[in-house]
Amino acid sequence: MKINTIVSRYLFKEILSPFAINTLFFTFLFLMAKILFITNLVVNYNMSLPKIGLMLLYIIPNFLVFVIPMSVMMAILLTFLRFSSDNEIIALKTGGISIYGLLPPVLIFCFIGCILTFLISLYAIPWGRLSIEKLTMEIAQSNFEIGLKERTFNDNFKDIMLYVNKVDLKKDELIDVFVEDGRSEDMASTIIAPKGVLLFEENRLSFRLRLYDGVINQVNTKNKSVNSIGFDTYDINLDLKNAFSEMEKTGQRKNEKKMYFYELLDYIDSFKIKNSRYYNALFELHKKFSVPFACFVLGILSVALGTQLKSATRSFGLGLGLIFFLLYYLILSVGYALGETGFYPPFIGMWAPNILIGSIGIYLFIRTANERPINFSAIKDLLTRLKSYFIKAC
Repeated sequence: MKINTIVSRYLFKEILSPFAINTLFFTFLFLMAKILFITNLVVNYNMSLPKIGLMLLYIIPNFLVFVIPMSVMMAILLTFLRFSSDNEIIALKTGGISIYGLLPPVLIFCFIGCILTFLISLYAIPWGRLSIEKLTMEIAQSNFEIGLKERTFNDNFKDIMLYVNKVDLKKDELIDVFVEDGRSEDMASTIIAPKGVLLFEENRLSFRLRLYDGVINQVNTKNKSVNSIGFDTYDINLDLKNAFSEMEKTGQRKNEKKMYFYELLDYIDSFKIKNSRYYNALFELHKKFSVPFACFVLGILSVALGTQLKSATRSFGLGLGLIFFLLYYLILSVGYALGETGFYPPFIGMWAPNILIGSIGIYLFIRTANERPINFSAIKDLLTRLKSYFIKAC
């Protein structure tokens, strides 16, 4: 295979711009999916803009691991679609450069994308998840009221309805507190107290509401009885599961996704019995390698698609590329869902998308190199019909 360094440098530079644009675009899309979460933090928990920025920074690595392979695919596909539509591919072939001669810059670019994704998977994702946990602790400690609004019913806490007439920030006290406790199936309780304080439990990201000189009214729905109990002090544990739905509690077993590579290896070696946690850890380990390798798989597929779709519109080419990426992600999700029970080895579940999509990509690439084009008109007609159907339905 003859390598032309001038053409390779030209092709590599042409891929860079669409890669940067696609990375920013897909990152923005994923961030927009978090807009409700961000709004909730700003409105209910009075988080400052710097902390919001930090939270987004910690969240970004979780989807960058998929954004980079997607951007690599779209950048290569866009470049080769343009080359095909401008007849640059034909010009290169006329000059003695085959499709195989265009592979080196593509493979180098895929290698760079693979390394970036691999580093994000190994270091950035655990760092981001642990940082979110730490920031959550700071938010809970620094916001005494936890988003509580005066004279408003607050249902952020699990099975607890809380009403506070006044929040005294100087004394860190709650004045005239009403609590509806629905944690018991057979017992409905309402608690009324003139004063209460919130005590933070550092070891497990939770608050304890301590009430003073109040009354508990209990209605037993099973026995149809009513009780009224007075108290000097009464403690209620407030579960922050609903208040911080996007964040995980501390004080629990460290999740596999929060483990660095060496921690994950030690964690896997510590298992004597192969249970669901063992297979989850193995899946997470293989995922750190299989998803970065998708840069090569999707890159080769993009070369074949971009060269084959000479007469197709650019939108059709991009749509077809997105379909293949969604197919890759669907196979990955199905493989994880079916394999976490130990039905088959994690290697199969995590590497099946690369094997299947890679086989399709290699097949299309060989046909392209041998000047044996594939007729995509049937797929194009199907997508056109589906588009017309959805337009009419809307």
